[in-house]
Amino acid sequence: MKKEYDFSKAIKNPYVDKSLKRQITINLNAKVLDYFKEMAEKKGIPYQTLINIFLNDCVDKKLDIAVIQKP
Repeated sequence: MKKEYDFSKAIKNPYVDKSLKRQITINLNAKVLDYFKEMAEKKGIPYQTLINIFLNDCVDKKLDIAVIQKP
């Protein structure tokens, strides 16, 4: 392995699309988090992936929800 590498002529990977996923912070109540963690364990996938799949399904189906504002 070389001590130093010359990256002055390097180019960004054209196949990487940064817009595909973004890291965010979201607050979920314990009941919701437990639900997705339990389901994810049964499916053998990370719970974040399962939440993303669920939300993508909502987007694809253009699902809407009634939000009731508390007075």
